[in-house]
Amino acid sequence: MVSADARWPRLEPEALHGLAGRIVEAIDPYTEADPVATLGHVLAATGNLIGLGPHARVQHDRHPCRLNVALVGRTGKGRKGTAWSTPRHLLARVDPDWAARRVTTGLSSGEGLVYHVRDARRERQPIRERGRVVGHEDVEVDGGEPDKRLLVIEPELAIVLKVISREANTLSGLIRQAWDCGDLGTLTKHSPLRATGAHVTLIGHITKEEVRRYLTETERANGFANRFLWLLVRRSKALPEAEPAPDAVLAPLADALRRVVAFARTAGELARDGEARGVWAAVYPGLSEGHPGVVGAILNRAEAQVLRLSSLYAVLDCSAEVRSPHLRAALALWRYAEASARLIFGSRLGVLAADVVLEALRARGPLTATAISALFGRHRSAEEIHGALQLLQDLGLVTRSAEAAGGRAPALWAACEGGEKSERSEKGE
Repeated sequence: MVSADARWPRLEPEALHGLAGRIVEAIDPYTEADPVATLGHVLAATGNLIGLGPHARVQHDRHPCRLNVALVGRTGKGRKGTAWSTPRHLLARVDPDWAARRVTTGLSSGEGLVYHVRDARRERQPIRERGRVVGHEDVEVDGGEPDKRLLVIEPELAIVLKVISREANTLSGLIRQAWDCGDLGTLTKHSPLRATGAHVTLIGHITKEEVRRYLTETERANGFANRFLWLLVRRSKALPEAEPAPDAVLAPLADALRRVVAFARTAGELARDGEARGVWAAVYPGLSEGHPGVVGAILNRAEAQVLRLSSLYAVLDCSAEVRSPHLRAALALWRYAEASARLIFGSRLGVLAADVVLEALRARGPLTATAISALFGRHRSAEEIHGALQLLQDLGLVTRSAEAAGGRAPALWAACEGGEKSERSEKGE
């Protein structure tokens, strides 16, 4: 057996650059949380706190320091919730009003999400005198929400995924819009809510089993999943008598974060300096190259995620330029996220029939077409099964033996050598 630790992603020291790293390292002696989980909370929450001002630009598209993070770990043992405890306390010292009013939980509908960042709404209403309409006037019927920042902490991200899977639920599409541009809207007849310039961040906690069960093929394919950083986390240590981080530790960090917030108010577009441009030119082809299967779908916004992370690391340094250390920090965290995604989602292709066939061939050995059809209990058409086999063959994952003359020995489908070993290694065997 290979120890699970042997394949667990390793966070490179560069990811702990600057103030984010100082916060993680200062908190670490006082928490059982994984430093990666603490870092994910600190980066995403700070990115929401500073608002829309600091941003990178790709042609005409703005990329603010807006991140969605999914922390994946064992129920009750991954210390995912614990990882938010001290960052929440620290950021509340920096902006108590934001912490009290703009941090929430309980996503259940697209309309609910838009409501929390909605614009003011005016309606044309009649002016009446003695029961008669004598004119019309514009009346504000909803003052809206002037603070467009919203940080949503979901301790049970699986519940959100279940909600999203319901027919006609708009939450998935609005979460994607919120990550992209922040302009949201619903088209309900009686309450046409709209939000412009919303700055919504989602941090979710979930187990690996729940991800595989509830993240549907649709959400993998439509871009919902790749708007998140998926980070594997686990308990870092046992602290039977855990004490809160003392004020002497947190006070200087809060002061530094206040300086970051003040800098962010006047920061605008962030550009890379010369050295960072060279690093970006070297890594961009690999980041922007697509990959097949579920992992490819999860990772195919790599360049945008790294762009946003590097901008956030720069802001945390109160730097108007993205420098090489900021970009290298972003790349280090992205490599951890990529390795996490590969362990979470494995070699799955995201096509249910193909994944079922491949798993059966690896587990049972070669099978005939009839045996493969029986895997589905007549609930998949011959065309769909044939398409799945063709996909697996095109990707070099299975082979088909020649059928013997006279039909005495039917053709067999088999998983390619190395595939079974790879699948077992994902399970830690």
